[in-house]
Amino acid sequence: MIEPLLLTAMCVRTSAGNRPLTNASGFFFEREERVYLVTSRHVVVDEASKHFPDRLEFEVHLDAANLAKSTAFSILLYQGGKSVWRQGRDAASEIDVAVIEIDRAALPASAVYHAFTPEHLKYSFDEVEVGNSLLIVGFPLGFHDQLHHLPVVRQAVIASSFGLRFDGLGYFLTDARTHRGTSGAPVVMRAPAAPEASVTALPWRLLGVHSSRLDVGPRDVWVDETLGLNCAWYADILMTLTKE
Repeated sequence: MIEPLLLTAMCVRTSAGNRPLTNASGFFFEREERVYLVTSRHVVVDEASKHFPDRLEFEVHLDAANLAKSTAFSILLYQGGKSVWRQGRDAASEIDVAVIEIDRAALPASAVYHAFTPEHLKYSFDEVEVGNSLLIVGFPLGFHDQLHHLPVVRQAVIASSFGLRFDGLGYFLTDARTHRGTSGAPVVMRAPAAPEASVTALPWRLLGVHSSRLDVGPRDVWVDETLGLNCAWYADILMTLTKE
């Protein structure tokens, strides 16, 4: 049996025309019969680094008994000159999360995946506190099981007060070893031993969307190691970005 958590995430490849650009991570989110791809906003556009892809692609599994069988699924990022993704901002800043609705009819009939739902966003703050163990499910530097098209997971812990916006921004901190390519990965915590029926098939709490490593300046790069801290945007923004 394959751990269903591994079937929530995909390696997102961006390109401009026929020119490959970057690798990143993403995951499935489902709400009211609609299915979405979630990733970091800077994966689909990043003015600062002049990153302007026009298409992204990921692999879709076709056979639960043979995960080596897959097909590429491509999404154009612009239609009629307008971007197809949804992004948000709050009073403090833009939020580094992007959501793209996937045409469910265009997915192969035998597509095999698991999706987070609004039920996976429900938890009490008594369950989540600083130091709790987390997993980040993604594709660091594009690395993954290339035969079975599955991600790898990195262990993490909550490194700042959960529920308190760090520096007033819409994210919390994690302590984990991460790399480029992990942007857009789901940040999850194991659900209680006896979760409600709505999350039994995928017994995890979706807490955040991994964005980037956090560094400080000035830092002497010859003397001081990086902090090893990361920004994870609170996942409840998905309820806003997927609202019809």
